[in-house]
Amino acid sequence: MGARTEEGVPRPDRFGISDYEELRFPTPDGETLSAFFIRPSNKRIAKNLTILMFHGNAGNIGHRVPIAKVLEEHIGCNVFMLEYRGYGLSTGTPDEDGITIDAQTALDYIRNQDETRNNKIIVYGESLGGACAIRLVADNQDAGDIGGLILVNTFTSIRKLIPSAFPPAKYIAFMCHQYWNSEEVLPKITKIPILFMSGLKDEIVP
Repeated sequence: MGARTEEGVPRPDRFGISDYEELRFPTPDGETLSAFFIRPSNKRIAKNLTILMFHGNAGNIGHRVPIAKVLEEHIGCNVFMLEYRGYGLSTGTPDEDGITIDAQTALDYIRNQDETRNNKIIVYGESLGGACAIRLVADNQDAGDIGGLILVNTFTSIRKLIPSAFPPAKYIAFMCHQYWNSEEVLPKITKIPILFMSGLKDEIVP
């Protein structure tokens, strides 16, 4: 509840982060996306590195700020936290095609800003965000600026996820119109190192 209100999106300063920006930027198809851009707090270890973070289906970017804080503190990187259309304070309605546009728009934004245009980019995706990250990296691996892909408890496809996540719906999984068929896209990534992370206690993604 409240995930699409100002109060429903926790800000980085709630978690002790002071050097950040709240961003709004347009997509090519007319939506407005929200994002947090968090800079490294320890300037002595700061690197020309930006992690582009895609969150899972539940909640919004504010709920993942503690993860971003660990990354910026220990690695010395920027963290760009994208809010998909229909989530948090971003406009629109989420679907597979739209979120794919959002991901590319965020990557292009990082590439075009003076502060980050020369950064290496690590793409980080959790659950739904992992599927989003896989497709983005597959489409952009030849550009030379993506240094790695981190996948956290993501899935092979939505249709294959349904029987374990929502057992009563397993007989109608074929009717799902959102595919996110990562098992077909992932083998196309041949030039970027990939780190897979999975938790045995994940109750949604087996």
